[in-house]
Amino acid sequence: MSDSFQRRIYLLSPKCLSPETIAVAFAKTSRSPLSFQEIADELSDEQSAEFHEKWVVGYGHGSVAEHAVLHIALENVSRLAIECIESNRLASYTEKSTRYQQWQPGGYYTPQEFRGGSNESLYRKTCDALFEAYCQSLEPARQVVRQQHPPKEDETDEAWDRRIRSKYVDSCRFLLPSAAFANVGMTANARALENAVRKMLSHPLAEVREIGEAVKAVAQEEVPTLVKYASAVPYRIETEQELTQLAAKWDPSSASEAVEMTAYEPEGELRVLAAALYEHSSSSFETMLAEVKDMPMRERQALAKSILGRMDKFDVPLRVLEHATYTFDIVLDQGAYFELKRHRMMTQTPQRLTADLGFSVPRLIVDAGFEEAYREHMGMADDAYRKLAQENLHTASYVVPNGFNRRVLCTMNLREVFHLCELRARPNAHFSIRRIALLVAEKIREVHPLLAAFLRLPQDVTWKELESEHFSKV
Repeated sequence: MSDSFQRRIYLLSPKCLSPETIAVAFAKTSRSPLSFQEIADELSDEQSAEFHEKWVVGYGHGSVAEHAVLHIALENVSRLAIECIESNRLASYTEKSTRYQQWQPGGYYTPQEFRGGSNESLYRKTCDALFEAYCQSLEPARQVVRQQHPPKEDETDEAWDRRIRSKYVDSCRFLLPSAAFANVGMTANARALENAVRKMLSHPLAEVREIGEAVKAVAQEEVPTLVKYASAVPYRIETEQELTQLAAKWDPSSASEAVEMTAYEPEGELRVLAAALYEHSSSSFETMLAEVKDMPMRERQALAKSILGRMDKFDVPLRVLEHATYTFDIVLDQGAYFELKRHRMMTQTPQRLTADLGFSVPRLIVDAGFEEAYREHMGMADDAYRKLAQENLHTASYVVPNGFNRRVLCTMNLREVFHLCELRARPNAHFSIRRIALLVAEKIREVHPLLAAFLRLPQDVTWKELESEHFSKV
């Protein structure tokens, strides 16, 4: 190999080059014989902007924008707004946890839709009361957990509390309203960010629209061309308004099963087995599927073991599992939904957060002698939601606490099932989402036991045991 063809692997660092310039350097390699660094050295920010105006904006070559990556910090945004912020599949997020941090009184957002209006007093009174109840519940819940989990030898009181904190905060957080402030870090390429901004600018909540404008302004400091045309999308706005009106004629139905499988492919398991063989053969898929259908069960079992049997706890299943898909109608508390929404590879269609499906009661709240106060405050939030919803259906959701239930329709493939169930069923996961993960796994095992047998789940607990241990009412 001559020196001119020597392998080189290096960074085009954002410390030296703007994100827009890096994107152009990568884009130009398709028609330039120069190295990436040589291309970058010839570019100025002005030339990069001109390139993007012509090719990305003018000709729609949006993939170029994927090479410009931004890291955006969002602080003191409501947890309700975070639902829209984090709904973008091709982005990465880390948010302030309600499990490991404690919220302070007054740490909530007051929407402009209520400011100065007749309902502002009701809104603030409700949020203040929920935060006060949350703070009051912490110590009695903490004392119960301290009795259940005594300190280890030579463990300081501070270290002891750090170890057990999530065990009591996990239940007390059910009282926090969706108006509670949180922080979230977002990493996204410019193409995904432009789509995210367009979605935010089209949102029914004023807070989310304001965040969209702020994100766009911050992003333009780094990628002035790639996001400057992001704007509200009439299609999204008008369609959502019409669908909201059309759906209003149906009354809320009570929660039934927590996890109901509404659709699956009966041959999905066979399709995965056939796809695994197909990848390593020269035959058509229909030929391989027919072969798998003719196999005796012991051969199918051996094939399933070949596909999944060698995985250790850090391995990701092969992509062939994506050929089997499932749809679930899930009813879960808002706190658990906040865990579920992070699984953006699946397709999620959540219903609006309301008080219509009632609320869960953590058993620890009962054991701590706080059940009466808990139910009183959840009832207060329910009443406030219904009064506020008469003024603004979407903004009323801010007062709905984490303990209230909501529905979400999820379509996922078997590979995503492995990720969801294995991650969220772990002992260190919140008990609400653990229950859901184990329920999903049970449903999968009922229809596709051959492959679901390889799910790496805890063997010492069932969803029913979790429900009995952690809930007085779901």
